[in-house]
Amino acid sequence: MGRICADCGRDLPQSSYTANQYSKGAGLSRCAGCVHGYLSDSPAARQSDSGRYNNSNRSVFDNDALDNPFASGAFRWVAKGRYTSGERQGQACVAKWFKTGAVFSEDYFTLDIKAVDKALEIVNRFNQLDIADKPVKINVPSVWHFTGDCSDEWAGQRVLQEPFIQNYQKFNSNTGWTDVRREWAQVMQALSHFSYHISGGNYVLCDLQGGIYQHGVVLSDPVILSRTREYGVTDLGPPGISSFFSQHSCNRFCRPNWTAPANPLQHFRPVPGTTMIRHTVPTAMSRPARTAYFG
Repeated sequence: MGRICADCGRDLPQSSYTANQYSKGAGLSRCAGCVHGYLSDSPAARQSDSGRYNNSNRSVFDNDALDNPFASGAFRWVAKGRYTSGERQGQACVAKWFKTGAVFSEDYFTLDIKAVDKALEIVNRFNQLDIADKPVKINVPSVWHFTGDCSDEWAGQRVLQEPFIQNYQKFNSNTGWTDVRREWAQVMQALSHFSYHISGGNYVLCDLQGGIYQHGVVLSDPVILSRTREYGVTDLGPPGISSFFSQHSCNRFCRPNWTAPANPLQHFRPVPGTTMIRHTVPTAMSRPARTAYFG
């Protein structure tokens, strides 16, 4: 049974309120999102402290890298190159583009960036709590295109460009799978739980994957589960949120006052890959041939 939040006017389930707020009764209860500062739908401010940016406007890719991408999913290729300008000049980067005929390809450019904007809002708030002694950062992609000095096959083609992540690994998925053997994976589980709490039960940040560095962890390709399924085919909606929490066990990084769905049910099988409404694709980077550079 829902209750209308006294601040935002949304009809939300009891799990979107802290016990203290819900006890105040109808007309007075404020959801967790309003109490803690609701996450807006406006894009996050650029150059956020929690973002890892291209800081460049040009890169180069060898023909072999484009013709033989080092990672692949059901609808997207990933190639490795290097920046040739700006603060990241000489550093490694990746370009992500869609396979010929892939469905939803046009939407993915917009939805990928929209999901990252929402993720940045959530991660900013999470880092402010100092739950972990090192920060969480997110790769922020930009839509770039191949210039006219490349082959006709690639000229003008758009890609999502972002810094390269070393030792790529998966921490959890959008169906509730998680690798709890490592401490950073426990932090990621807490981050996913926190995202539900801080948004008043409207969002769950999940499918968390990336690399562990000396000064923190860097994530890429996050998924946002939402009540309104506004984030594309990887947004499994309310059944996804329920499935995620059916597999979630609070750990020492979770706070006891964080809200969670009551009696969550498993609607999707928890698997490491990213589950989509129409497709299931693996998202962890594959190891390049003849190298041991990635974990």
